[in-house]
Amino acid sequence: MVSQTAASAIAHQIELAVAPVFLLAGIGALLNVMAQRLARVVDRGRSLEADYAGFDEESRRLAAAELVILDRRMMLVNLAITACTTAALLVCVLVAMLFVANLADFAFARPIAWLFVAAMLLLIAGLFLFLWEIKLAMNALRIRRVRMPHRRKD
Repeated sequence: MVSQTAASAIAHQIELAVAPVFLLAGIGALLNVMAQRLARVVDRGRSLEADYAGFDEESRRLAAAELVILDRRMMLVNLAITACTTAALLVCVLVAMLFVANLADFAFARPIAWLFVAAMLLLIAGLFLFLWEIKLAMNALRIRRVRMPHRRKD
């Protein structure tokens, strides 16, 4: 039978190991947003490609320019998803290491710290890439506004 002190110690170790799981929930929410954004970009690209043959010369030129932008956006969102997913995987390893290190009394302090730093750097990189994709999308939108008569300044 496990003593009360040992059970309390195990419960405390579980609490310490589970704390980063909230970080995983946040990363999961970000990944959901990024995946939805990627899906929208892919859908727009497929739509343009399907209609491309029926466009006149000017529309084809504009569609080709938009496809280039959509390709860049897909690349950026893909990189952001990769960075954030890798960060989530490192957090999972971190949770396992925290639990094992405390339970088995291993000295994993430095590897745990480095894993956390690496996860945060990857998360930061993923957020920067996502921000870059949003900026690219907004710039593409501004280009189209030029063609709108009510937005032009004459």
